[in-house]
Amino acid sequence: MPQDKNRQFLDFEKPIKDLFDDIEGLKQKAEKSKLDLTDPIKKLEERVLETRKAITQNLTPWQKVQLSRHPDRPYTMKYISKLSTDFVELFGDRNVKDDKAMVGGFANLDGQTVMIIGQQKGINTKARQLRNFGMANPEGYRKALRLMKLAEKFDKPIITLIDTPGAYPGLEAEERGQGEAIARNIYEMMRLKVPVICVIIGEGASGGAMGIGVGDKVYMLENTWYTVISPESCSSILWRSWDQKEKAAEQLKLTADYMYEFGLIDGIIPEPVGGAHWDYDEAAGLLKPYLISTINELKQMDPEERVRKRIDKFNKMGFWDELPA
Repeated sequence: MPQDKNRQFLDFEKPIKDLFDDIEGLKQKAEKSKLDLTDPIKKLEERVLETRKAITQNLTPWQKVQLSRHPDRPYTMKYISKLSTDFVELFGDRNVKDDKAMVGGFANLDGQTVMIIGQQKGINTKARQLRNFGMANPEGYRKALRLMKLAEKFDKPIITLIDTPGAYPGLEAEERGQGEAIARNIYEMMRLKVPVICVIIGEGASGGAMGIGVGDKVYMLENTWYTVISPESCSSILWRSWDQKEKAAEQLKLTADYMYEFGLIDGIIPEPVGGAHWDYDEAAGLLKPYLISTINELKQMDPEERVRKRIDKFNKMGFWDELPA
């Protein structure tokens, strides 16, 4: 995780930043004057923890959207490195090219082999361009499906980590069949005969998320969002401006608590106090037991029963009224 001096702070995290500045000031003073300032520094560090907790207890939907995009937040490759060992990344869709926005491969999770697939954002400007900001092209979704079919062939559970502002909307993506690729993934994931667990670790936007988001269990980390459109895009459509993005975030009901209430996800996974960007090890440590217990639970079921329940689960989603004939 970033060192304290390299941390980035969101607007509503300013009280935390002020405390870090005070701590850094005391450390410099102690070094120059050779004074023992351990106790006041420790008290400020305790206040940092308290402030982190206080801030995240009353976050608005828009603030949770901002947290899900925090530049220090762990991405898919970071979770893979913290959750598993012996990760072997696999490349290419065997058709067009390798999409760097979608990563995946076999890994060892607590002694068992699993296939882990997810969208990957970049950690700096150059990497963001390479990863296309986590927005996959059709070949990314076709690569993901190829890896899922490979996992099914060898009877290995599949874990998908979702973190994307959406599938890439460029002309070339549409020319190569973006809509078909996502639709094909949804169709095929419904029928996979191995356990499939999906976790939204950051942004879960539109078809870009659904392209790897069909599973026996779907979880969200507590400071993430999941909906058909981003608040900014929603605001631009309804109000012809991004200025109403906070209102749009509120109306979209996109946070984990709403998604669980609507029956669209199966559970909410807690994050470290203040968000996953504060402690990568703890973030992965909180997620790992959910994955292991869910895999063990799903492996007890007959494959055909698993597929049937998965289909029923998604068929029952949504609210509607039937008018009398």
